[in-house]
Amino acid sequence: MGLEVNPVDQEEKPDRPDPTGLDRVGAPMGDDHPDRDSPKQRVSLFEVLMERAIQVTGISTMLLVALIFLFLLWEGVPAFFEVPLSNLAGARWYPIEGLYGLLPLIAGSLLITIGAALLALPLGVATAIFIAEIAPSWGREILKPIVEILAGIPSVVIGFVGILVVAPLFRTGLNIPTGLTAFTGMVLLAWMALPTVVSVVEDVLDTVPKTYRDAGLALGMTRWQTISRILVPAGKSGILTALMLGVGRAIGETMTVMMVTGNAPSIPVSPLDIFASVRTMTATIAAEMGEVAQGSTHYHVLFAVGLTLFVITFVVNLAAASIVFRRTRRAERMLS
Repeated sequence: MGLEVNPVDQEEKPDRPDPTGLDRVGAPMGDDHPDRDSPKQRVSLFEVLMERAIQVTGISTMLLVALIFLFLLWEGVPAFFEVPLSNLAGARWYPIEGLYGLLPLIAGSLLITIGAALLALPLGVATAIFIAEIAPSWGREILKPIVEILAGIPSVVIGFVGILVVAPLFRTGLNIPTGLTAFTGMVLLAWMALPTVVSVVEDVLDTVPKTYRDAGLALGMTRWQTISRILVPAGKSGILTALMLGVGRAIGETMTVMMVTGNAPSIPVSPLDIFASVRTMTATIAAEMGEVAQGSTHYHVLFAVGLTLFVITFVVNLAAASIVFRRTRRAERMLS
């Protein structure tokens, strides 16, 4: 005789709720969806919030720039109605006599900015190449903090160094009447723009693929040939960006140029005029804004100077962005 199985035992028994509140795999039982509080959904919510925060920040930045431009227009445009254009385009800045010629201020700003860029770019690129490609690791760890420290020195401190050390040195070494000249301003502004150029160019060189270096060395190039013929051309767009950032740092500087350039509104007419005193737009605004009556012609002309500086800076940045964009598009077409 064999064992007989009760037919009742073969029937499927209904599932009974687990008194512990857990199902067979240990997941909590209930009416809520099991994925409602999952880490994936929490990460998605975090990403959405971060995207919205970044969007708000970008829109706020553009809105702030637009408000600054509108404020400059509101306060600066009346100058073009109160002062004849022939006066604004004149070569003399002497507000006491009603002379508001902007040409000396524009010429002084451009002279110092271009001179500082010509000094800072080759020195910055050479320093970045040395740090990124030539210096040993221990030397790189020493030089990078030094460059960052230079970027953090206040402009008024650099101005004091210019007045007490650099200007007397140039006056005696070059045998000129005064050391407070455009050349002194160029050197100090190049010093201030140098950390920006070095940092940006170094980052650009670090992003160049290592295969480019290996390919150059495999073709029999020396280390210097690889740097000059492969790495630097590959980072042209970034180097141009570093130049524009350095120019922006120089053209907007106020305290240093006001302290070391002599503040004489004159138009340079020869190369030797870099050893003469000049006056910039930023120094003029800083020196005279606190002394003018609000709503006066002189007040509106100073805002017109600021509006002119804003337009010049915007045009320079727009030109740089256009050049970088064209180079990027050309590189993409070549790769495709």
